[in-house]
Amino acid sequence: MIENKRDLSVSMARANIMVLFIAIPVVILQIASFSYLHGSEKMNNIGNFLLLFSLVIVGVVVHELIHGITWAVFGRKPFSAIKFGFQLKTLTPYAHLKELVEVNAYRIGTFMPGFILGILTFIFSLVLGDGNLFWFSLVHTSAAGGDWLILWLLRHVKAGTLVEDHPTNAGCYVIES
Repeated sequence: MIENKRDLSVSMARANIMVLFIAIPVVILQIASFSYLHGSEKMNNIGNFLLLFSLVIVGVVVHELIHGITWAVFGRKPFSAIKFGFQLKTLTPYAHLKELVEVNAYRIGTFMPGFILGILTFIFSLVLGDGNLFWFSLVHTSAAGGDWLILWLLRHVKAGTLVEDHPTNAGCYVIES
C-alpha cells in the first residue's frame, strides 16, 4: 500500500447530489441554445421515445467503456487493468482503473465520455437540428457531471503526478512525492 497519497474524492452519493447543481446551468444553456437555433418544436419532436430511451441506456454502457479505453490507451495500461461495475447503493455505473496512472492520462479518460457522448453530440444536434440527438446529448452531458466534478478536483494537480483511481468514490488519490 502506498503511504503518501492525498484523497481527492467524494462519495458517490455526494457526487450525485453535486452533479444536480453542476447539471442545471448546463441543461439550461443547452436547452436555450437548441431552442434559439431550431425552435422548441424541433426540441419536442422526439421520434421513437422507446428507441431514444434504449440508446441512452446503451450510451451509459458506452460511457464507461470510453473511460476504460481512453485510460488504457493514454495511460498505456492493459484493458485488464479496468474494472467495470455498478454501485447498487447509489445506482451508479462505473469504470475503475486498478493501476497507478499519470494524471493527464487520467484526466483524458475522465473527460472523453462527456465530450464524445455529450458535448460533441450536442454540437451535431445544433448543426443538424435533430431533437433526438439533442436529448441524447443533454442526458449524457448531465450524466458526465461526476466526471466534470473529478476534473475540477484535479485542477491543481501538476502534470506528471501519479494518481490512483479511488475504488469506491468519485475521484482519486494523488501520489505525493
